[in-house]
Amino acid sequence: MSADYTPNPTKWLLMGIAGIAISFIGFFVAPQIAAWSYLIGLIFATSIAIGMLFLVMIHHIFDAQWSVIVRRQAEHYISALPYMGILFIPLFGLTYLKDQGLIWLWMNDAASLHGHGTVGSDVLYQKKTWWLSEPFFWGRVVFCFAIWSYFAWAFRRNSFSQDEDGAAKHTFSSRKHAAGGLILVALTWTAAGFDWIMGLEYHWFSTMFGVWIFASAMRAALAVMLLTCAFLVAKGPLKGIFNTKHLHDVATLAFAFTVFWAYITFSQYFLIWNANIPEETFWFNDREEGIWWPISMILIFGYFLFPFLYMLQFPLKTNYTSMTFMAIWLLSMNVLDVFFNVLPSLKDHDGHVFQMFSSPLNVLWYIGGISGALGILLWSYWSSYQKTKIIPIRDPRIQECLNHNH
Repeated sequence: MSADYTPNPTKWLLMGIAGIAISFIGFFVAPQIAAWSYLIGLIFATSIAIGMLFLVMIHHIFDAQWSVIVRRQAEHYISALPYMGILFIPLFGLTYLKDQGLIWLWMNDAASLHGHGTVGSDVLYQKKTWWLSEPFFWGRVVFCFAIWSYFAWAFRRNSFSQDEDGAAKHTFSSRKHAAGGLILVALTWTAAGFDWIMGLEYHWFSTMFGVWIFASAMRAALAVMLLTCAFLVAKGPLKGIFNTKHLHDVATLAFAFTVFWAYITFSQYFLIWNANIPEETFWFNDREEGIWWPISMILIFGYFLFPFLYMLQFPLKTNYTSMTFMAIWLLSMNVLDVFFNVLPSLKDHDGHVFQMFSSPLNVLWYIGGISGALGILLWSYWSSYQKTKIIPIRDPRIQECLNHNH
């Protein structure tokens, strides 16, 4: 660690606590929108940590040499996964202390379906009760976070232990964990996407959603990785270690997942449009109402076309300033994309789609939800960062990584 830079995890912890405090106030002032905003923040922060976990596993499964330095930063971020699980507890409390259908409507059998009967009498709900079961839902939440936390612990243990003894057994252990982890984490992250986001509008069907939430997590993680590495180069710890070739490789991955996200998002839209089944098309119809239509256009051009054309240019992918700008842009679009996928599922009693800026006070709950979970994520990263080496000094591929210039 550079003597010129000492991180301060406490300020991020305070940011997280402040955001959570705002959300808790919102639970009493405007419980529904505050709870949904809190969920959005939790999904956003968890997706970054999950994306980092995928990056660690992909590194090990391919035995990559260029990404050893990058992997260490991802290992710090995945330390946040147990904390994300803890942050899920208030959602459980809200469900049973406020209103069982406050977040996931299907949890309240007596809830009205906008003039079309109740949840309990809904045939689509009755056909899905094998999955939409409250004990099974909360059991899946616990299981998902347990799986993610276990793999985060295993990879971090192997990596940090290798710093001390240099034993090759840690590399082999991580490789074995990556082989099983890629399957288990992919399945559990897909299940989380079904539960946390699709479950908000349980009538909806989509065969592409599991792949979309994976692409979204990878895009968020790579944007954060670009920002983190550029920051550490600027502050000194990674200066002369993380070079422009490393930057180019991370940027190229970000470009690849920009194309992949666009492909998955278009495929989802095209398949639903082509099939023209009411149980699927309503989801997009809702997102053409009011403010959601211009937001959908922003996502098409701002989250795909602009980054695609920007990152096609080699000089921009090897420039810290230009990629810092693009990382901030991608992360902003990612947050907007999560809002786009979540908030229109909220309806009033007449079935009208919730509008993002229907009240100026809503912005406060959005800020609270995002800053709360993000603050805890960054506090966890910097706390872990302080406890170990800046790079995996005894990794078998570290010398190749440091010499990665062409």
